[in-house]
Amino acid sequence: MAQIGSHKTIIVLDHSPYFAHSSNQLFEYDVLSKIKTPGIIPAAPITKSLWTVCVETVMEYLRVVYDIFPIKKLVRVVTGSEVMNSWAQKDQNVTIVMNNLAVVGPPKEDEVEEYDVVQGLTKAIEVMCQPSDLQHTLRTSLTDEEAYVDNRGRIICLTNLKSDAQIRMLEGCVSDALNEHSSLAEETDNRLPINFCELVLIHVVPVGDVAKVSERAKHEVSPNLMSEVHVSQSGKFLYNKMIQLVMEHYNLASTTVTGIPMKEEQNASSSANYDVELLHPTETHQDLFNSGNAAEGLIVPSKEGLGINTVTLKWCTPKTNTVEIPPCTTAHRITPVDVNSRPSSCLTNFLLSGRAVMLEQPRKTGSKVISHMLASHGGEIFIHTIPVTRSILEDPPSISEGLGGRVTDYRIPDFREFMKENRLAPALPSMISEDRETPLERAKKHLERTSRCWPMVISETIIFNMASHIDPLPRLIVKEKLDEDDVLECKKAIYHVVGMESRNEPLPVTALGSRGKGPKREEQYRQMWSELETLVRLHANTSPLHQMILDCLLECKKPEDSKTSPKKGEKSVHKEEKMEVSEAEKSWKDIERYQKMTEREKQELNKGDYSEESGPTTKRMRSGSEEPLVRSGGGQNLLSLWTNRIKAVHSMQHVQFAGRAEGEGKAAVLYKQLQEKENEAEATDPPAASKR
Repeated sequence: MAQIGSHKTIIVLDHSPYFAHSSNQLFEYDVLSKIKTPGIIPAAPITKSLWTVCVETVMEYLRVVYDIFPIKKLVRVVTGSEVMNSWAQKDQNVTIVMNNLAVVGPPKEDEVEEYDVVQGLTKAIEVMCQPSDLQHTLRTSLTDEEAYVDNRGRIICLTNLKSDAQIRMLEGCVSDALNEHSSLAEETDNRLPINFCELVLIHVVPVGDVAKVSERAKHEVSPNLMSEVHVSQSGKFLYNKMIQLVMEHYNLASTTVTGIPMKEEQNASSSANYDVELLHPTETHQDLFNSGNAAEGLIVPSKEGLGINTVTLKWCTPKTNTVEIPPCTTAHRITPVDVNSRPSSCLTNFLLSGRAVMLEQPRKTGSKVISHMLASHGGEIFIHTIPVTRSILEDPPSISEGLGGRVTDYRIPDFREFMKENRLAPALPSMISEDRETPLERAKKHLERTSRCWPMVISETIIFNMASHIDPLPRLIVKEKLDEDDVLECKKAIYHVVGMESRNEPLPVTALGSRGKGPKREEQYRQMWSELETLVRLHANTSPLHQMILDCLLECKKPEDSKTSPKKGEKSVHKEEKMEVSEAEKSWKDIERYQKMTEREKQELNKGDYSEESGPTTKRMRSGSEEPLVRSGGGQNLLSLWTNRIKAVHSMQHVQFAGRAEGEGKAAVLYKQLQEKENEAEATDPPAASKR
């Protein structure tokens, strides 16, 4: 379906006798009265009729549209049953409309006013059904995807409304005429049915009169008709209202060029600064508003009294050399708000002579910022947008200039593939009807699944750097539904990693730098298994088949060693195996040091310190808890084992001396057993001993 926004606009002028009345807007036309020559009586001011004021404001509306949109934006004028121009491009100009309105002439007070406005609105609906050249071209080149051309339009009616009931009557007449002509247009080939119409009623009263109706916001009359009511006094008030409407209908914005140096009309030797307000499409200020706080202080109320806001830009030194003109991003036609004023005329002639004027943003502090430029091309004046930040014509900025710019190992190729996998496409009608869930919600869920575990930096991941070894597990695990073949492929990838670990193959781990060593291979595999488990566990709740993959991974993964420190006196077997080589070397060094000692040092080392003053010490067995010969930081070494063995052998090769074992004090009784025998003999045979 080809849609053309604001393509057709029809202006209906009420030609009833009421518009022959005065507008009550006074106009000074006697220029000699400004000289104030004595003896000359100035002429009295004149007033224009309501018809004249309406025609002039309509011409201003047409001028703005034709200056900014010379093609594709079409406007036709209807008064009563007469049409002033056609949809052809050659009739879209102010001159033809003015000439035809001159033929119609102003209304007369004795004319009959019955159904004049209704006839004009009905004629406007009939005119809207006529296809324009662009619509005819689109209709003859329709494809299967574009079944028809969208025919939309707007009707602006300048009239005098007597009551709210008349407003409802006019809205009903337009709705009935729209449905009737659309039905007739469907039966013919040279007409187009109206898909949508916007009705704008402008209630015009003389200056100073009180309006009998009130304004109404835009509301729906029927599914294909919207209506709104505006109230305005005649004269300059109606002109301001029409400028506001043309800006709203065609999405226009205002720019005021300030500080234009211009010579005085009365005194050519002096100059003064003037301001000129211009109209153009709003895209000109898009970059200005997107730059955040850059537009603060630039937006002020219109100096022409239009009731709109305008952006103020300051005049800069004109340039004649096109080489000095900076690159621009947009260019749009402009038109002055007051085309007949002297400042507007001087600015227009200056630009048409081939000069280019730079416009800067007025700032109190800091350097000036040039954001726009005025220049003419082919007899038409354009306003150009100059990028105030980075130009879109330059190379894209380096990633190091933004947030996280110091990181240089982003997974840019992988992110490119990630974006391709998550591209959006228009949904087919069958996709919408098959499932209650909208395609947008399905797309969001797919994006969430694929981004649950997606490291941004190469150095933060191992499994995504070894895609050739674990494929297709990362690609299959993010799927919403798996089959038996997918589970089998994922298990094969896990078994392949187990085989790599058993063969002690290296992993693709990025180097930490030019100096230092990376983690050991065993630590690399531990990190790899941990990261792989995290990836699979995040998707394990998706379906039972996903849980099967997690169970297979946990079965193949080695259990982690206990990280708790051993208690005092306990030594881990795994730790002894790892320290076996270093402890053996240290033990051999202790043995060599022991062999280099003298005999006396060896005796003192084996027997301990001996003091003659303290007397003989009790000979006792050395316990295994004594301090070893040579201290070691780890477990028992070869020297300590050998020393303990020698101590145990020596302790079993002697019997403790009885005198030392049973003696009391420092004096020991020698041959105590002989004394005991003598005592026993004396006790058994005392007489024999006396005879002798």
